[in-house]
Amino acid sequence: MKTVQDFLDGQVLLVDKPLEWTSFQVVNKVRWHIRQAFNLKKIKVGHAGTLDPLATGLLVICTGKMTKQIDTFQGQIKTYTGTLVLGSTTPSYDLETAIDQTFPTAHITTELIHNATGQFIGEIDQFPPIFSALKKEGKRLYEFARAGEEVKIDSRKVTVTEFKILAIKDTEVHFSVTCSKGTYIRSLAHDFGKALESGAHLTALRRTKIGAYNVEDAVSIDEFISSLE
Repeated sequence: MKTVQDFLDGQVLLVDKPLEWTSFQVVNKVRWHIRQAFNLKKIKVGHAGTLDPLATGLLVICTGKMTKQIDTFQGQIKTYTGTLVLGSTTPSYDLETAIDQTFPTAHITTELIHNATGQFIGEIDQFPPIFSALKKEGKRLYEFARAGEEVKIDSRKVTVTEFKILAIKDTEVHFSVTCSKGTYIRSLAHDFGKALESGAHLTALRRTKIGAYNVEDAVSIDEFISSLE
C-alpha cells in the first residue's frame, strides 16, 4: 500500500478513463481522494495527455514530484483503437455534434479502404478539429465553434507510424493507429472519409498505449479509490 510520502515524492498512476468523463475530472477525483486518505491540504496531480470525454482508455496521471515529468510522458508515442463510420460527417468529427452532411458509399470497397491508409502513414499535415481545446487568440477553439464564429485554423505536422484496419462491417471501420503527440484521431477519421471521396466521423476511441505504458495495466477510478482505503 502506498504511503503519503510515496504520493508526495511522486507516483505514476495508470487510470482507465471512463466514457463521458473529462481528463480534468479524473485528475480532480484522484487528487481529492489522495487528500482525503492522508488528510493533506494540497498535492500536485496532473495528467500526461488529454482524452476527449467520448474517448476511453489510458490516462497517465502523475503526483507530487513526478508532475515535473509530465512533458516527457506527453511526448511519447501513443496507440489508439477506434471506430469510424463512412458516409456522413459531423462538425466535431465525432458524436459530440449531430450529422451535418451525408455522402455516397456505394463506390467504397474493402480494397479501397485498406489502400487509403497508406496516405496517412509518415509525417502528415493535419488540421485540428474546430471543436477542440486548442487556444487561438486567447480562446479555446470550441468556444468559437459553439458561438458560430469562423476562425482560421493552421495545420500542423504530426507523424502516424501505423494505421491498421482491424475489421469492416458495412460502413463501420474498426482500426488501430500509432502516432505522435498532437495527433487528432477525429481529424484522421474526417480526412480518411475525404480520401475515400465520401465522408466519415469517429464513433468510438480508446487509447491503449502511451510509450511503454499499457491500458491493460491500468485501474478503474473505483479500483484506485479502493486501493487508498
